[in-house]
Amino acid sequence: MSDSKAPWRNRWHEVIFEAETPAGKRFDVWLLVAIVLSVLAVLLESVPSLSGRYSDVFASLEWAFTGLFTLEYVARIAVVQRPLRYILSFYGLVDLLSILPSFIGLALPGSSSLRVIRILRLLRVFRVLKLVGFLQEAQVLISALRSSRRKIMVFLFAVLALVTILGTLMYIIEDENAGFKSIPMSIYWAIVTVTTVGYGDIAPATVPGQILASIIMIIGYAIIAVPTGIVGAELSQSLRNPNQISTEACPSCGRDGHDPDAVHCKHCGMALHPED
Repeated sequence: MSDSKAPWRNRWHEVIFEAETPAGKRFDVWLLVAIVLSVLAVLLESVPSLSGRYSDVFASLEWAFTGLFTLEYVARIAVVQRPLRYILSFYGLVDLLSILPSFIGLALPGSSSLRVIRILRLLRVFRVLKLVGFLQEAQVLISALRSSRRKIMVFLFAVLALVTILGTLMYIIEDENAGFKSIPMSIYWAIVTVTTVGYGDIAPATVPGQILASIIMIIGYAIIAVPTGIVGAELSQSLRNPNQISTEACPSCGRDGHDPDAVHCKHCGMALHPED
């Protein structure tokens, strides 16, 4: 590449985005240690006895971790050729969300607890430890969920219509004394019953209502099995036709999950090996 910064960018891209080299693996391992420690600090800070006694320590740790993750986020943007692609990617959004709560907490007290979202960054452990097998299984699961999303959406719409009808019937049968004060409240009860959650805050008091509730409970067990079967069928199909993936990250957008023999990034179209 003719860009004078390309050699510098390529070297740091290997360290920051790749786990195939010793330097890259060390970088990611230390980063994962920092993520675990930062999440642990957030969890401990929520304990009243500790937050009151060590408030200054927690504050110092928080800004130290925030500064570290901010530098790392800026570095990731700097070494990719298309920063916007990385920023809008899943890991890019997670990296951004992991540092935003600290700055938002200055204006909105109490929002700092959202810093626990940093735990999502531990997903990088798959690439750090080269657990390609786990990446492969994750890809199979994602593929099955994508293939079944339309069927599940149709199923959810059918369930929504069903609980609306059943909730309305229960509203007609029962009275306000039993807690069925409105159709929305009755639909809420129908959803809780169909999903077999059963909070018990609302319950039918009449015999017809109890009979209808019994029918809804039986329907609930049948409903639970449907999405499981849909996803299971697609998962079986994905297992029969697995797609091999690589841990290599694109030097342009920083995203991974490419085929082992891929020449160009499937996300941005840039060459994976521009020096070749």
